[in-house]
Amino acid sequence: MGRELVYFMSDLHLGATYISDPRGHEARVCSFLRSIEPTARELYLMGDVLDYWYEYRTVVPRGHVRFFGTLAELADAGVKIYWFIGNHDIWLFDYLRDEIGITVVDGVEVKDIGGRRFFLSHGDGVGRLPAGFRFIRTVFRNKVCQKLYSAIHPRWTIPFAHRWSKGSRGDGYASVTVMPDVESDPLIRFCRDYLADVDPDIDYFVMGHRHIQFDYPLNSRSRLVLLGEWINQDSYAVFDGKELKLKVYGK
Repeated sequence: MGRELVYFMSDLHLGATYISDPRGHEARVCSFLRSIEPTARELYLMGDVLDYWYEYRTVVPRGHVRFFGTLAELADAGVKIYWFIGNHDIWLFDYLRDEIGITVVDGVEVKDIGGRRFFLSHGDGVGRLPAGFRFIRTVFRNKVCQKLYSAIHPRWTIPFAHRWSKGSRGDGYASVTVMPDVESDPLIRFCRDYLADVDPDIDYFVMGHRHIQFDYPLNSRSRLVLLGEWINQDSYAVFDGKELKLKVYGK
């Protein structure tokens, strides 16, 4: 087949303390990545790939060596890799960009892929968000707050971050891991409004964040695709130039 396929995956949460077998979890992800190397032209990592990550100027956190090594192998083989910052791996700066050649994207990107128009985002910053989540998201992305945070020794910040992650699995949506109500869901409403007011030519809205596999037709042309997660589901999407399909690794 050659390198004709485009892959999307999200919410791996590598390093999360609530994952019972972190080494096995990382190995499963790496096995999938190695399996797509012969066919992948592009790989889109749609956020929350790491459960926590903070790059200091001269050091990076320990862990994820096999995962980073597998990404490097893909990049060296010619696969173009895009990493969209999520709400857990917010503090991803230049290390992976410079060391592996990954393109880091913070926010939304609208682009044509294989003749189809894609709206790409982790999903935490679109739609109607609760006030508390908007506030936390703003603080976490504030440059001054990041500078102050970086001054605290990692022996304190890393355990704190993992406790925060374990205790806040809602991530700003009360309905995370619950199938959306298609009549009232804020993300579906956002997509419909975007089609009506901004760009009617979007074929696929592709996002993560919600931890569900969901493929919903917004109209006769456009679809909302939520990618699921890799804690329990091992789900991803693949685009062959004609159609985007949700799949589960190993099935």
